[in-house]
Amino acid sequence: MNRKIPFFCALAPIAALVAGCAGYGSSYGTHAAAPATAAGGVLAGANGMTLYVFDRDTAGSGKSVCNGPCAANWPPLAAATADAASGDWSVVTRDDGTRQWAYKGRPLYYWAKDAKPGDKTGDGVNGVWHAATP
Repeated sequence: MNRKIPFFCALAPIAALVAGCAGYGSSYGTHAAAPATAAGGVLAGANGMTLYVFDRDTAGSGKSVCNGPCAANWPPLAAATADAASGDWSVVTRDDGTRQWAYKGRPLYYWAKDAKPGDKTGDGVNGVWHAATP
């Protein structure tokens, strides 16, 4: 019985080290908070403004087809160079080389005519723009 006590005592520091490393590993390499949150049944950017999806974008293609004048009216939800995909969130590279967030493979946009957080005036525009839903 005396032999078992030192053995378990020797394992205690190893168990503590492993537990400590497990805690460290859970925070190491984590991604920043999601680039948008659910608000009023739709996705909203950090500024509280409604986000939209475009029917002409192909989900999962890694591309946005709203460029030039389209992007002036429908500004993309910009992703920084260091931002990385996580879960339902991915990043697409636009024609101009900038990066844009996508949710479930669909690029996300703001509507230039929304004036304040909670506005959803872009929902249904031309039958191809829709408020993004979580």
